[in-house]
Amino acid sequence: MQLLQAEGQRGKDEAALKNAHLDLERFRILLAQELIPRQQLDTQEAAVSQLKATLESDQAQIESAKLNLTYSRIAAPVPGRVGLRLVDVGNMIHPSDPNGIVVITQLDPIAVVFTIPSDQLPPVIQKMRSGARLPVEAWDREIQNRLAVGALEAVDNQIDEATGTVRLKALFANPDRALFPNQFVNARMLLDTLRQVVLVPTAALQHSPQGTYVWVVGPDGAVQMRNVEVEQTEGEQSAVRQGLSAGAVVVTEGVDNLQPGTKVATGPSGGGGRRPGP
Repeated sequence: MQLLQAEGQRGKDEAALKNAHLDLERFRILLAQELIPRQQLDTQEAAVSQLKATLESDQAQIESAKLNLTYSRIAAPVPGRVGLRLVDVGNMIHPSDPNGIVVITQLDPIAVVFTIPSDQLPPVIQKMRSGARLPVEAWDREIQNRLAVGALEAVDNQIDEATGTVRLKALFANPDRALFPNQFVNARMLLDTLRQVVLVPTAALQHSPQGTYVWVVGPDGAVQMRNVEVEQTEGEQSAVRQGLSAGAVVVTEGVDNLQPGTKVATGPSGGGGRRPGP
């Protein structure tokens, strides 16, 4: 209502200003012909200036009414998914209520928070300082399906003393809504790519006072102990830098009964023989 009144007043004053301009032009012609006194022209010029100021005041009233209208609407600060409403029609609410009316959760982009051991933090910090953008993958609970691919956004400023881990946050574009708020996912971050290494099953690695070794199956089926240098281990796979060539066959089951020269038989998974890893 106030906005309509202000706009109506501005229209009325615009019409008055237009008429005042026309009278001013007439008075200038009459003054040039010396038919009216100079004072009458000056009075008309002042009337035009007064109406211009009135129009500026009308515009201020319109802007004030529009501002009041914005206060009557609640606009979401971010796009996202609206949860179940926290108040119903008829509830008494106050500006100081802590819960608000509804909770909006941003879905695109969405952040994933995960942890890494504190001893693995230095290479991550080094990569971030060099300007590298570390890719992060989000996998489902069984680590069977990759849900989304994002990038590391930030590292927490302290290590959790209870667990010895540090929190990291990755940001994911989520246009297909594959990730949902508070969803459990497994995060995998690519820190570096190891080249010229051989991948072996972690189960094949054995340890002794002399170091790490594996049982290698020869062409005749006899096993031999071979010392290896492990570069990195992740889950069921390990990267060997030295001591093992690509294509070698290693033993992954029944290693406690092996001695140099013992012959083993390979078989399919679940078969009667031992199944060496690749």
